[in-house]
Amino acid sequence: MGREDYSKAFKLGKKDYQARMLKGEKPTLQVLDDIMPEKGAYYELPLGLVQIPTDQIAGTKTIGRSSSFSGNFMPILKENTEFASKWSTLSTSHVQEGIRDPITAYEYMNKFYILEGNKRVSVMKYFGAVSIPGNVIRIVPKRTEEKENKIYYEFMDFYQSAPINYIWFSQEGSFQKLQKAVGKEPGEVWSHEDLLNFSALYTRFTAEYKAKGGDKLQITPGDAFLAFITLYGYEATETKTTNELKELITKSWEEFKLLQEDQDIDLKMEPSQEKKPILSILLPLSLSKLKIAFIYEKTPGTSAWTYAHELGRLYLEQTFPEELQTVFYENGTPDNVDALIEDAIADGCNLIFTTTPAFVQASVKAAIANPDVRIMNCSLNTSHRYIRTYYSRMHEAKFMMGAIAGAMAENNRLTYIADYPIYGSIANINAFALGAKMINPRAKVYLEWSTMKEVDIDEKIRETQSSCISGRDMVIPEEASCFFGIYHMDGDYPRNLAMPLYHWGKFYEQLIRTITDGTWKYDDAPTTTKAINYWWGMSAGVIDVVCSNHLPIGTKRLVELLKNAISSESFNPFSGILYSQTGTVTDDPEGKLSPEEIMTMDWLAENVIGSIPKKEELKEQAVPVIDQQGVMKKEG
Repeated sequence: MGREDYSKAFKLGKKDYQARMLKGEKPTLQVLDDIMPEKGAYYELPLGLVQIPTDQIAGTKTIGRSSSFSGNFMPILKENTEFASKWSTLSTSHVQEGIRDPITAYEYMNKFYILEGNKRVSVMKYFGAVSIPGNVIRIVPKRTEEKENKIYYEFMDFYQSAPINYIWFSQEGSFQKLQKAVGKEPGEVWSHEDLLNFSALYTRFTAEYKAKGGDKLQITPGDAFLAFITLYGYEATETKTTNELKELITKSWEEFKLLQEDQDIDLKMEPSQEKKPILSILLPLSLSKLKIAFIYEKTPGTSAWTYAHELGRLYLEQTFPEELQTVFYENGTPDNVDALIEDAIADGCNLIFTTTPAFVQASVKAAIANPDVRIMNCSLNTSHRYIRTYYSRMHEAKFMMGAIAGAMAENNRLTYIADYPIYGSIANINAFALGAKMINPRAKVYLEWSTMKEVDIDEKIRETQSSCISGRDMVIPEEASCFFGIYHMDGDYPRNLAMPLYHWGKFYEQLIRTITDGTWKYDDAPTTTKAINYWWGMSAGVIDVVCSNHLPIGTKRLVELLKNAISSESFNPFSGILYSQTGTVTDDPEGKLSPEEIMTMDWLAENVIGSIPKKEELKEQAVPVIDQQGVMKKEG
């Protein structure tokens, strides 16, 4: 029996050897001594007895036995050798009694290299063993700025909480996201039961994922698993049957394929002017087929953000009075939004707008389950294949608002009240600060956050004695307050100067027309797996600034000049030399930041007094939004 197994393993080894030769790869085992860092650039850390995943055994510690095996650890020495005889004896022993003696191995960058027990590894791999017990010494390299090194250090931090070595990621930050996805706080230690339950789910997932063809995707199974449990919830996926897991994996395949694109987004900065295929022009989708749902987080009466979207919905009804129907669902939460979307679909809605970043995961789940329903989420820098996202370039208006405030601030002190530290809001803050500085080089912007715990913003404003304040973007109907837009304090009373305007109605109108004129399908080319994000601004008429009669004529003229320059794209608020609180952002006087750099800002302009708060400093209401869209501070 042992000889027969060796003969089969030998053939597998020869086949792998030849395949690697044809690809120009090393045909035998990797040798750790060949790739080790230089002396002094690493240290050794004993891990004790560890279950070593066979998939992660990459080679040998020394060159001695490397040429006895092909790169897949199958033997390549002839069947009449002493080596073959010993291998065959081990094979027979494994079948009859099982191999119990632990091997000795080194772990480097989450790959394992065998010092003692190479033949045992070969036999165990031949029989399809998932893991092998081994005494392991970890080789820890010095920290560097290389991506793989950073991921490895994140892995080692994670390993302190959960000694799991069989999952790996291709993107930085993923181990922290995994800890959070399974419901653990940073640094919280996993129990033995936690480890067993995780292993069981991950094993079931990877089996179905690989059976579907996951090995052909250029991501790790861990990348796919993290995306999967983030989308459907860890606890919810634990209770799924194998058939249910298989079905969800199949439905989620486009999401997995998108991960290969390194989160690339097809960012559409303007409404499409491209010519459509003749067929799309001849056979446009009838507006009469559209029933549109709007899912709101709050109510139009209690939220300026929701009120702005509600005005957009009403604008749609006025623009297409006979052709489409709209409905809205309010008071959505992360707990009930799935049900609200299901209600909208059950009511016959075939286009759904979810109007907050907190609803993006529910939107993706619903889109996967209902492929005939178009679902769009209002968020920035979100990468999903099954839905599209949309957002406005409000920073263009905020630059103009800053210019107004800088011109009107007698004591050079301004206050900017922000809500959530999410993608897009940091660009708004910086654009405001740059606009103020352009008009008034001495202007200082005091940054306050309305979602911070135990902060009295009114008291802060009194302390700084700011001349002008940038409050919420527009009035909340049920409050009837004048504390919105840019206002000047006259004693205890605000005097409104200007307000930024989200014209969601025009945004929604143009999105509807992408469906009716065929642009929607034209954009969604089957040859691309990129996510689609509409990010329009003043040039598309979806952002504006409204000035009050309190503004001097000269300031109004300045506003019009800036509006025309930004709308015609002859001026970019984030152009020229830019400075942050900590140094130079860009030193090119002719340069400008890319859309991606604007969207993902994690720095504040040099004339901003304040900081970006951490999640734990914010009120509970901010958590769902921060979890989905919170700005992640980049290292270095």
